[in-house]
Amino acid sequence: MAGKQKKYKCLYLMKIFLEETDEDHGLSLTQLNEHLAGYGFDPVSAKTLYEDIDELRNFGIDVDYSHEGRYYFYRVLNRDFDIAELKLLVDSVQASKYITEKKSNALIEKITQLASRHQQRELTHQVLLSGRIKSMNESIFLNIDALNSAINLNSRIMFQYFQYDREKQEVLRHNGAWYEVSPWALILSDEYYYLVAFDEKERTMKHYRVDKMLRIKATGYPRNGEADYHAEDYTRNAVFGMFGGRVTRITLEAENRMAGILIDRFGKELRMVPIDDEHFEAGVDVALSPQFFGWLFGLGAGIRLTGPAPAVSAFREHLRQMSEYYLK
Repeated sequence: MAGKQKKYKCLYLMKIFLEETDEDHGLSLTQLNEHLAGYGFDPVSAKTLYEDIDELRNFGIDVDYSHEGRYYFYRVLNRDFDIAELKLLVDSVQASKYITEKKSNALIEKITQLASRHQQRELTHQVLLSGRIKSMNESIFLNIDALNSAINLNSRIMFQYFQYDREKQEVLRHNGAWYEVSPWALILSDEYYYLVAFDEKERTMKHYRVDKMLRIKATGYPRNGEADYHAEDYTRNAVFGMFGGRVTRITLEAENRMAGILIDRFGKELRMVPIDDEHFEAGVDVALSPQFFGWLFGLGAGIRLTGPAPAVSAFREHLRQMSEYYLK
């Protein structure tokens, strides 16, 4: 026991402080000895505990104290994450669609371990997101790790791709054929991870939902398509829902009330030029795709695509096709 007392007491004391104390909860010297006894340590004098606390402070643990009545209570302040930051992390994990329910619970449990025992109750009883859609693919984090590794090793990959049928069963696409691609980037868009990769067969850049990829393996062959990969094409301004199209500079004419919507989508750097007291004009780079056209249509009459002419024609054609489809 003497060896354990000397070698590990400060480590267990740090563990006790981190797990049992915070800004609102402290421990007296008597209580610290009681907790140490729970780990098999003999009681020590107040002088020894003072020296141990000083050692923790020298190590960088912010141990403070307060005087309450006849006793002093010691607590840890200024953790790596404060409770507000931990709540934000828990909220983000709960809200994420690409993290499965099982993985969300595991991550939240790990996050709560960064708080004191008292604060953990706050974290586990906060906002519940009813009916939140979560990914069903438990292997997504393994997929992300495998893809990052292949990118870092400059290696092509092979994988199989699936989609869900109406019975919610996984059905391999192309009859289970293997895809061979050169991976270039992982992008988080609309709460899903996508792989941007050069298709070795079709010789063009494509996107793949990471949670629908199976049996990913690196081939060891060097990647192709570097000249075709342009990171700026995959920024918020260029892609809607990762359904790519040719990136085009377009002009939007909008009522002043639509300014916030455009700023939310394209950022505060968006240049908006007044047309009159009630309207402004803005130029943005987007990928012309059905997803962009759907977003634009959903904004209603408060905003209008005015140029260039080919983009306007493409939008009109999209509207015509959809109108015919619903008039059948």
